[in-house]
Amino acid sequence: MKDLKRYNEELRSQRRWMPQEAPPKSQRAAIHRLAEGLRETIEVLMDSDASPEELNEVAGLVEDVARRLEDGPRGRALWGFAETSNSGDAAAGFDNSPLVGPGNPIAPPLYLRVEEDRVIGTAYYRRQYEGPPDHVHGGIVSASFDELLGMVQSLTGNPGMTGRLTIHYRSPTPLFRELRFEGWVENVEGRKIFTRGTLHDGETLCAEAEALFISVDFSRLRAIAAERRRQIAD
Repeated sequence: MKDLKRYNEELRSQRRWMPQEAPPKSQRAAIHRLAEGLRETIEVLMDSDASPEELNEVAGLVEDVARRLEDGPRGRALWGFAETSNSGDAAAGFDNSPLVGPGNPIAPPLYLRVEEDRVIGTAYYRRQYEGPPDHVHGGIVSASFDELLGMVQSLTGNPGMTGRLTIHYRSPTPLFRELRFEGWVENVEGRKIFTRGTLHDGETLCAEAEALFISVDFSRLRAIAAERRRQIAD
């Protein structure tokens, strides 16, 4: 078993990054389905009052599932991007994002769309994102703003990475409510992109954010990934 685990770890380190390609449709649909099932399992667990016996029985089933996947083929290619800020394209694939990725079971997910010169987001945070009782953890709010404004700055055509993110919490953000994010570019000064955003529950302002992004040449990231693959192959 140790040899297999070591082999799988090596495969994971050799994942091919294919930012402009999409996964096979059938595989993608299956991954989305499995991720949603895991997401629902996590949510139910956070509120379950089952007996220790039942919880242990379910734990065994989950562990069996993990072993089944672990013992299978590994090293799936990394399609698209895991965050919006380094894509340079608001329409790119973000299946693996921990915030907007339908293929990532820890993503709420946060849904983002472009409307003219702004990015609008909607989210429905469930129990696994709780901080204060019945409200969203502040760190989740902050991470969501980072993703929102990452897509916002990509609209400039010369996107970069987060240099600074400031959150102003105005009122507690509730769980189990459809929330609305909105973000826009405030100003561009050379390589510096200044953005702002808001988070509302209906008419209630829950939080505001200001972020600075620094434009970078993402072709360098692709070159680094390609060089790493070449070294592995050698």
